[in-house]
Amino acid sequence: MLLTSSNVSSTVQFITVLLLFAFVLFITYFTTRFVGNFQKERLSGSNVNIVETQRIAPNKYIQIVKIADRYFAIAVCKDSVTVISEIAEDSLNLSEEPREKVSFKEILKRAKEEEKDN
Repeated sequence: MLLTSSNVSSTVQFITVLLLFAFVLFITYFTTRFVGNFQKERLSGSNVNIVETQRIAPNKYIQIVKIADRYFAIAVCKDSVTVISEIAEDSLNLSEEPREKVSFKEILKRAKEEEKDN
């Protein structure tokens, strides 16, 4: 098989496009991580925390929100947010233990193990 200039040119173009694609993926990955960490740090010192959310209909939720040291029940709809009432902290069932943070890698590992078992 003879290598012609068109074959070499096509190969070089393919490798160039492949490298550009990898570069774009690399930049996208790190930009997304940077923005996510920035938002996480920005929101971590906030005095507003969503304690619990319960969906009651499509695009309609009831949330328990902690603002400073007070708790409120609010209704969240598509176009509005309505305060239902203030809730006494002692009437809430707050779990003291933090939720376990599971990485996507761990979830994928569990799914693969379940697939092998079946």
